[in-house]
Amino acid sequence: MIQQYPDELEADLLEHFGIDLLGLWRGQLSLRRISVLIKALMGKAGRSALLAAFDESATWSVQEHLSARISDSLELANFFFLKAHSSESQGLTPPDPIRRPGQPEPAKRESNFASGEELSAFLAGMSNL
Repeated sequence: MIQQYPDELEADLLEHFGIDLLGLWRGQLSLRRISVLIKALMGKAGRSALLAAFDESATWSVQEHLSARISDSLELANFFFLKAHSSESQGLTPPDPIRRPGQPEPAKRESNFASGEELSAFLAGMSNL
């Protein structure tokens, strides 16, 4: 860990604990204590440079992921509302979700929605069964 991510580890130890990594070579810090501090850093999503080096999605905290999910849901609900209640909804395209860190760029998908007449005919056919 120290060899793979020395800069991130040193920055996090100084920022979160006020401990200089050079203390390890000066005999002021043990490997066991560094191990304990690294485990503590793994629980600091959104604030730890070391955790972000392991997993890009950890650059966001849980609250930021939830906020993006809520935003995506609201945009999609508004889209469906407009699609159902607007006479000029043919040109509407579904909203793109907020890109999250660590996720690949989503592929564009073609969405084909049924027209009001097609939906009405389908439901009428279902009620005649």
